[in-house]
Amino acid sequence: MAIKWYGQWTTCLASSAGGRCFGIMSGVKAKKILFVCHGNICRSPMAEFVMKKLLADAGVSGVEVESAALHTDEIGSDIHRGTRAKLVEKGVPFERRRAWLLTAEKAHGYDLLIGCDAWNKADLLRLVRPEDEGKVRLLMEFAGESRDIADPWYTGDFDATYADVLKGCTALLARLTA
Repeated sequence: MAIKWYGQWTTCLASSAGGRCFGIMSGVKAKKILFVCHGNICRSPMAEFVMKKLLADAGVSGVEVESAALHTDEIGSDIHRGTRAKLVEKGVPFERRRAWLLTAEKAHGYDLLIGCDAWNKADLLRLVRPEDEGKVRLLMEFAGESRDIADPWYTGDFDATYADVLKGCTALLARLTA
């Protein structure tokens, strides 16, 4: 089926999950983007600051980018030291911040809700209002891949996480500017 999503037509796949739309849009017109992961200290803040740098480097303004947690484990914590080190190494500016927990009310204010893995996507779909389900995506979907970004909290591999985040954010930027 085709629907109009934030001013753009997209094709959605009918699914056993009530016909939710999980297709990826070309020419996405999002003004507020939220990246989420489990604790909001590794992957989602990395994606937030990489995306902000890509937007600035491309001269794109008027797009707000933030990140949040889906679980309470790290609420109030700053970015993980491994993420900070990787951002410094790659020349990606960042600032001190505190992990915060996403609510359905806050999620409603964003145009895109982007998870880093299938668990994040499932958590988002349980959390958000029915009218916001079409905003939920996985970051790697923008790069044409249906896979997770490995969590460096468990793998310790911030290089692989950064490579995936950069690939997904670069593909998202291309859709935003199409």
